[in-house]
Amino acid sequence: MADKDLEKAQTTGSAPAYDYGATEETVTGTKWTRFRDSFKKNPNARMVTQAVDNEGKPLEDQPPAQPALAMKLKDRHLQMIAIGGSIGTGLFVGSGAALSSGGPASLIIAYGLIGVMLYCTVHALGELAVAFPVAGSFAVYASRFIDPAWGFAMAWNYALSWLVTLPLEIVAASITVSYWPGSRDTNPAAWVTIFLVVIISINLFGVRGYGEAEFVFSIIKIVAVIGFIILGIIIDTGGVPGQSYLGAAYWYNPGAFNNGFKGLCSVFVTAAFSFAGTELVGLCAAETENPRKTLPTAVKQVFWRITLFYMVSLTIVGCLVPFDDPNLIGASSSDANASPFVIAVKNAGIKVIPSIMNVVILIAVLSVGNSSIYGSSRTLAALADQGQAPKILGYIDRSGRPLVAILFSSAFGLLSYIVAAGDDKRQKAFTWMLAISGLAAIFNWTSICICHIRFRRAFALQGHSLDELAFKSQATVWGSYAGAIFNVLVLIAQFWTGFAPVGYGEMTAAERVENFFEAYLALPIVALFYIVYKIWFKTKFKRAHEIDVTSGKRELNLAELLAEERAEQATWPMWKKVYKTVC
Repeated sequence: MADKDLEKAQTTGSAPAYDYGATEETVTGTKWTRFRDSFKKNPNARMVTQAVDNEGKPLEDQPPAQPALAMKLKDRHLQMIAIGGSIGTGLFVGSGAALSSGGPASLIIAYGLIGVMLYCTVHALGELAVAFPVAGSFAVYASRFIDPAWGFAMAWNYALSWLVTLPLEIVAASITVSYWPGSRDTNPAAWVTIFLVVIISINLFGVRGYGEAEFVFSIIKIVAVIGFIILGIIIDTGGVPGQSYLGAAYWYNPGAFNNGFKGLCSVFVTAAFSFAGTELVGLCAAETENPRKTLPTAVKQVFWRITLFYMVSLTIVGCLVPFDDPNLIGASSSDANASPFVIAVKNAGIKVIPSIMNVVILIAVLSVGNSSIYGSSRTLAALADQGQAPKILGYIDRSGRPLVAILFSSAFGLLSYIVAAGDDKRQKAFTWMLAISGLAAIFNWTSICICHIRFRRAFALQGHSLDELAFKSQATVWGSYAGAIFNVLVLIAQFWTGFAPVGYGEMTAAERVENFFEAYLALPIVALFYIVYKIWFKTKFKRAHEIDVTSGKRELNLAELLAEERAEQATWPMWKKVYKTVC
């Protein structure tokens, strides 16, 4: 262990940083040999550090052994991941199918309710991740605060959802390119190869590469959404030459709702898919330099993303595109031509902007594909570290990358070559991959809320005060109760719409069964993982007095640090206190 890290630990009371391959061969030699040696196994890939107090005495609560992932994510990376990281096909393309099935009012109601629930969920996750910035995040919390069998089910559910999201997004990207007539002569498999190489290369640069890529991608997406909002207001108010004032005309004709209450329920799963990935800020905690400082700010940014980038933009979409627009009806959820953002600009007669929006959609698709490798590889590495996945997936190299897990996740991208199988087979495969990932987020968000409830109960029962926490959920524990209940209601609504979808009277029995599993495939997958692990290992539900609420902390003299920070915050002017509360 480097002397400077030990010295830092003695002065701050925090666990010393991991030493990534502290051998001569990693710091000497040519660039090629250093690059080659960076892929070798990190000799400290799983190590127990010893933290000491200011007098050099070992502290009682020692941090547990953790996979030595590189802590190279900076504050700016985390802020952009929080604000724009999960803006992708769910918003730009999937919202079109939601608008068609439910109408503009259902779109706003469903996305708004999911947004409120997600606000509570992300704040709950933020509280846990700041307190315990461990590898695997909420997948590990489920084993720790609920039941190891449930943690196993949630971790594999989350990993699997990201594993299938990669080919799903690559297929969507190859279809997006076909928007331009000149690209249609190129074999789609060629585009798949290009996109796969780009995404895999980014992730092989480690967490820093992922962070920098998401920083750039998020800026582009944020600028595009803000630009669309401004342009949409101009179009809606009749500011485009040759176009009349629209206002809320489409809310009256063809109407605000389509297919009644069932249409509203059908929008919930699309909204959940659109917000999926927001929880990545918690997963990033283990690779963040100072999660106690950066995570609270990132968590608070989620409110602004939900309000500005989803609610405002979708309200404008509902004013510009009627739910019976022929470009929406029967369109594929992977087809950028069905994007209501593109349709809105096309209908206004603007020629160049649709192509620009299509470029943004392509970037958004690649961004989600990039996140899919990151999310699945880190979850798989954490599973391997806990003995819940093949040990080889826990291989950490000297650059702090879970190398084998990255390669394993990347291999799922080969499923993207179904684009060469023809439209029917491609759409069928796309639908089933979407079925696996569609409800996965709902299960994980429910689990996060329950973990927070269980943590708060155990924390209080074991004599701890909330003042010991560096960050507390603004939604409080009651927000977690509300989030968990609402998630269950969404699962019930999705069960209903899956069993008896809109127009089910005209469907055969076989078509209804197929539709149900396309809508609810995540449930049997989670149940299978949970039941098999529960029976095999005979795990028990964690009782409050048995729950570990101390290990996993990165800063072990936290009380002193918090006392100093709160004394400083008391001197802030009112405007700064308000700003820090909301941002």
